[in-house]
Amino acid sequence: MRTIGHFIGGKSVAGSSEAFSDVFDPATGEVEARVGLAGVAEIDAAVQAALAAQPAWAATNPQRRARVMFGFVALMHREMDALAALLSSEHGKTIDDARGDLQRGLEVAEFVAGAPHLLKGEFTEGAGPGIDMYSMRQPLGVGAGITPFNFPAMIPLWMFAPAIAAGNAFILKPSERAPSVPLRLAELMLEAGLPPGVLNVVNGGKSAVEAIIAHPDIAGISFVGSTPIARAVYAGAAAEGKRVQAFGGAKNHMIVMPDADIDKAADALMGAGYGSAGERCMAISVAVPVGEATGDRLVAALQHRVERLKVGPAADPASEMGPLISADARRRVLGYIEKGLEQGAELVVDGRGFALQGYENGFFVGPTLFDRVTEDMDIYRDEIFGPVLSVVRAQSYEEALGLPMRHAYGNGVAIFTRDGDTARDFASRINIGMVGINVPVPVPLAYHSFGGWKASSFGDLNQHGTDSIRFWTRTKTVTARWPSGIRNGAQYQMPTMA
Repeated sequence: MRTIGHFIGGKSVAGSSEAFSDVFDPATGEVEARVGLAGVAEIDAAVQAALAAQPAWAATNPQRRARVMFGFVALMHREMDALAALLSSEHGKTIDDARGDLQRGLEVAEFVAGAPHLLKGEFTEGAGPGIDMYSMRQPLGVGAGITPFNFPAMIPLWMFAPAIAAGNAFILKPSERAPSVPLRLAELMLEAGLPPGVLNVVNGGKSAVEAIIAHPDIAGISFVGSTPIARAVYAGAAAEGKRVQAFGGAKNHMIVMPDADIDKAADALMGAGYGSAGERCMAISVAVPVGEATGDRLVAALQHRVERLKVGPAADPASEMGPLISADARRRVLGYIEKGLEQGAELVVDGRGFALQGYENGFFVGPTLFDRVTEDMDIYRDEIFGPVLSVVRAQSYEEALGLPMRHAYGNGVAIFTRDGDTARDFASRINIGMVGINVPVPVPLAYHSFGGWKASSFGDLNQHGTDSIRFWTRTKTVTARWPSGIRNGAQYQMPTMA
């Protein structure tokens, strides 16, 4: 059986913890590899490699750092098919979805290849008599990223690409459930010309996370996962004096107005609700039709599509939705379906009995559709992270608007309408970080920033876009005056530049 280790100092290493976790093929339920779980020793080895490599990398001019990123982008294009197949084998998402995972990460690498421009500071000539002022953006030093299983390529790239382009060294701790693609990305960065030790990948679980938080030489941490862990990582790392961005869970609503094109709205909900088996932090899990007639039309359109959704393994090119990541995830999602029934929701399409010949032990749950869900139900309040779409009917626009406004999470939201006034009002008033207008999954492109509000995000700066450069750098401001402009005699008042 294949054993997966770590990538430290430019080399594959086995580690010394002697602790391992199984890596499954979600379609079959079979163990396909085992991954070593890092302890304090492995984290420290990665940090020491990063500390040794970072000063020279930071001293490399931004244009040369950008060339490495350009080379990496070319290698990713070369390896796209192999990377997508590898990603699907451990995650379970379809090949097309895996390519999307890779592409959205690749776009961030393309964006930060503009580091020579993104890292420019500001300059003021003649700020005072003979005085010039300028600012510099300098790297933090060593950063770390802790990433979830659901995007094994995209989210690691969102973290390490900006950090490295800005002159930092980096330790990536990916999910132990899908570890192979992050390791391969590190190998490709090395092939592209990144010096050994600038990017290190250390697999592990809770102990590795705790070691990252506690390590005194890690200056910044980026995290994506569940809200309880995001909150704990943010509090723990901030208490250690680190810069932190921590992104948590979501419960994303899509409001469907009476004037919306119902077929287009239903198609959008299918992709946004059931793509990647609902294992996306930007998945739409709540549809909010406004008015009973709108609700009836939407549910009928959805039922027709949900019942015909092609569920299967990633290896089948006809598959539109794959399995969940693990047996535990399957049990959790099935438990939420049971709760929905117990609490009075109307089960329109039941995915509990889904079975696929030849894949009976896979982690599949069929697409599930609930109608007449209410705010007090667990399936509405909680992030299910599975192929379960809840329809919550609203009688007016204001009632529909109030649902995401009151919800604890604030990651993404969408509205489908033909009315510009309604759309503009919605975008202005909603207290959610990312808004889609006739766009169901409003994930910004790489040159804008990604981040939610409320319990979906902890920290002041978002991922990718210019926020990522701000997060992974510190601003230093220099005030300079040369001898010809210096007055004789001491001055005791606060300098005013007058």
